Amino acid sequence: MTTMQIALVAMVLVPLFGGVAISLLSGSRPSWSRNAALSLSCVVFGLAAWMWVSFDRASSAIQFSLALPWVPALNTSMHLGVDGVSMPMVLLTALLTVVAVLASRGIEDRVREYHTLLLLLEAGLIGVFVALDLIAFFLFWEVVLIPMYFLIAIWGGPRRSYASVKFFIYTLAGSMAMLAGIITLYLRTGASTFDIVEIAPLAATIDPGTQTVIFAAIAIGLAIKVPMFPLHTWLPDAHVEAPTAVSVLLAGVLLKMGSYGFLRFGPSMLPHGFEAARPFIAALALVSIVYGAAVALMQSDLKRLVAYSSVSHMGYVMLGIAAGTATAISGAVVQMFSHGLIAGLLFLLVGTVYERTHTREIAEYGGIAKVTPLIAGAFVFASFASLGLPGLSGFVGESMVVIGSFEEFRLHSVLASGAVMLTVGYLLWMLQRVVFGPVNEHRLAMTDMTVREAFAIAPLAALTLVVGVAPQTLIGVARASVELLAR
Repeated sequence: MTTMQIALVAMVLVPLFGGVAISLLSGSRPSWSRNAALSLSCVVFGLAAWMWVSFDRASSAIQFSLALPWVPALNTSMHLGVDGVSMPMVLLTALLTVVAVLASRGIEDRVREYHTLLLLLEAGLIGVFVALDLIAFFLFWEVVLIPMYFLIAIWGGPRRSYASVKFFIYTLAGSMAMLAGIITLYLRTGASTFDIVEIAPLAATIDPGTQTVIFAAIAIGLAIKVPMFPLHTWLPDAHVEAPTAVSVLLAGVLLKMGSYGFLRFGPSMLPHGFEAARPFIAALALVSIVYGAAVALMQSDLKRLVAYSSVSHMGYVMLGIAAGTATAISGAVVQMFSHGLIAGLLFLLVGTVYERTHTREIAEYGGIAKVTPLIAGAFVFASFASLGLPGLSGFVGESMVVIGSFEEFRLHSVLASGAVMLTVGYLLWMLQRVVFGPVNEHRLAMTDMTVREAFAIAPLAALTLVVGVAPQTLIGVARASVELLAR
């Protein structure tokens, strides 16, 4: 194996076995679990950064590919690799896990078990983005479900049981539909392997009607994860009840599993099924954009507002994927990465003020800029990035999607661009009531951002600026792979 192949395997195994090792540490020494989780997540991020630097931007091929024998009886292997679409998601996952561990310092209950699950979640998420075997992909997809369920069910808010069960039922139902689609795909191709690279050209030759049925089954599971309207209702409940760090990974990475899956299963593997579904995907994407922003405008809970904003922003991703042009798909990839940064930043800030006030009700704040200027400044920066201010990453992704979609879905593109005004409305309304205005006398004792909080927030803010000012740093990585997927 080459050093980069070892690094690729290590990015899955380090958090997997590291999480198991943490579970064996002394429960009476929570600092050991915290420090071990931070160290291991930093190692994974270092490997991802090294892979990012070593990635050949001119190649559309799968890179650092490695196939390890796994279950010969099922004709499946642990085939791993990355391309220009998965590489940004791997880097994002590794970064946000480090941020999530830093944001978990306030967890005092069952610290060992919490950090074990956090690292197992990272292993599953990275596995989804690097798996090149259908069975391995599905395995990692399901691995993500288990730690996320327990992280919400044990460390969540007052309605954690309801939120975690709802999340579990929705995602499990979607997974069953996806598994049915994958098995049907394997059987109809007559392939002797579940390897995505080998099965993709065979799948593309299946008759259009069968392709449409298979893609529809797989798309149900993917759409729930995105989540697309009307399968989105689990998300606000999960976000509101989840701990801050879990919300960061939920919004920042887990939602991207769905959109990544659409790119992996759609244009190249099941082109006829994807083509038949494109108008429906575009229509639901537009509804998600407008509906998510409109409902966010009516929220009184900070976390729920950011949760519904995610439904809207992920709608732009799906519109770009449905449009299928090179510009639109590139915009979707940028938006996936950008939303991970910005949503992670917003949830971190909501958690920061919640720790000080023990409330997320917008009406309970007011004028925190005069009391906590650093937190207020970060709120303004994150909100402006989310509403698409030029020079920040949110503008790049959404504008590329709108422009790239105009040729295929003209009306959708125009309405999606107009929906930005709703985004501006709910974010400026939130800033006016939380950050500016008269100071709430109950917030006079609030303390400003700590060094630990600054370390968690700074890399997300910095990358939001870097991608906004120099988007080619991200677009260049994805370009060659996007051209293979584009219409």
